Amino acid sequence: MANAPELVFDLIFGRWRSQTLYAGAALGVFDQLSDQPRTAAEVAEKINADPDILYRLMRALGSIGLLIENDEKAFTLTDAGALLREDHPHSLRATALLEEGPEHYAIWKHLVDMVRDGRQNGFMREFGTMGFEYARANPGYGLIFNKAMSSMSSLTTDWTVTALAQASCSGIRDVCDIGGGHGHLGCALLEAYPQFQMTVFDLPQVVNETGHLWAPKLGLTERCRYVGGDMFVEVPPADAYFLKSILHDWSDEECRQILRVARKAVVGSGRLFVADFIVPRPDQPDFSKLFDIHMICWGTGRERTSAEYADLLASTGWRYDATHRARGAFLSLIAATAA
Repeated sequence: MANAPELVFDLIFGRWRSQTLYAGAALGVFDQLSDQPRTAAEVAEKINADPDILYRLMRALGSIGLLIENDEKAFTLTDAGALLREDHPHSLRATALLEEGPEHYAIWKHLVDMVRDGRQNGFMREFGTMGFEYARANPGYGLIFNKAMSSMSSLTTDWTVTALAQASCSGIRDVCDIGGGHGHLGCALLEAYPQFQMTVFDLPQVVNETGHLWAPKLGLTERCRYVGGDMFVEVPPADAYFLKSILHDWSDEECRQILRVARKAVVGSGRLFVADFIVPRPDQPDFSKLFDIHMICWGTGRERTSAEYADLLASTGWRYDATHRARGAFLSLIAATAA
């Protein structure tokens, strides 16, 4: 445990680490490395960089655990650094480019003012529009945003499916994944539960991106359909609904509208599963408490406790049943039943 001055110094200069990581990812340094040592000069030639300054960057990347430098000033990847390669199956490169990129860096500067005046949404303050709208209007940001969401899905989908094993799925056949994107979670659920029939529901422009849909790639089209629409207005009928990383994007009233629409449409066993970062007890440090500050900056949403989710559910015709969490996961799964 660091003493008080060490802790504060570490926090003050913490962004130096994330910005160093960002520079390495943006330049493609990690993509040029493996378990075979390469010098900064060799990497510089590949990425069109100055070898001297690149060496200093790579030395810093080594100091934060992403590279290993040998006595000949050559570098290899650590397991953590490998996660920042574009071709890693669980790549977090796009997440690094998004969260430490210019747009997200800019919105945090409004945090002090938002705390003072009680009006969140730094994206609106900085760019005059909501984050989702900005992504659609600015292809460069939109591409990184979508890649980051996809890279996070490789983790959050596994956590969700694992947590679901702790809940009862008896009586569930027709399932709808609201805000399901290209069907990453939906297809994982189909593979885990052969009795499921899946509807992936998202905005029309998302489900019309046929080249990105998971069901055709995995041979699951007979059990999976894609439907476009507005979750604030109407969703397809289903025995159970999944909302993964959706409700935390929205205010309480916006969440109530989504939940009311789902409650009106639900049939059969009447189940609902919400996968999000759940804020734990006050004395427990947790990623969700920091992510909640990001939500203040990014839009109208927030991270919530299980009790806060239970209140939202009760006010919209759902009964909170339990919170499940896979071992080692950041994400939790809240199970509910139509009241």
